[in-house]
Amino acid sequence: MSDISAPCAGVVLAAGSGSRFGEPKAPLEVDGERLVDRSVRLLREGGCDPIFVILGAWEGSVDDALVIVNHGWEEGMGSSLRIALKWVNATTKADYALITLVDLPGLTSQSVQRVAAADSGIAVATFDGERGHPVRIPREHFRELIDTVGGDEGARSFVSQRDDVALVEIGDIASGKDIDVPRDVVGS
Repeated sequence: MSDISAPCAGVVLAAGSGSRFGEPKAPLEVDGERLVDRSVRLLREGGCDPIFVILGAWEGSVDDALVIVNHGWEEGMGSSLRIALKWVNATTKADYALITLVDLPGLTSQSVQRVAAADSGIAVATFDGERGHPVRIPREHFRELIDTVGGDEGARSFVSQRDDVALVEIGDIASGKDIDVPRDVVGS
């Protein structure tokens, strides 16, 4: 693996089966674009390079991204985050990883840029005060997260126990509403 030099590596967590939705959401088309492709595009437009996409329940090709298949996707989001951070750590010189979920059609490239530009090392997007994604994790925290995250909560416990987290309001330029069930796609 060769090193890729960039300050920000983007990560799209897209391995889930979409159990409430009834099928994996990564290949779902909204407004003529697959959710996974939209996520990659927004991270790239927001300044991230390279982009890592973690797939699992659905496997397919994704242009302009490094696809990694998490064969343990049923363990939860934590397993996908571990794999992503291992890859970012081993193959890039990125200062931080900007992590998002595949099922957030209301994000914008401006919201990605705002979280990426936060003053603090760890940064979490907020929507009218409620925490969401993207989340920026600096390289110095990769090892701890790789060693500790698990289950379906990703980095939530790690972030909530810290007092050095920047909360970055992006509700004025994006929506944090995710797609959980088919009716959520209407009006996305």
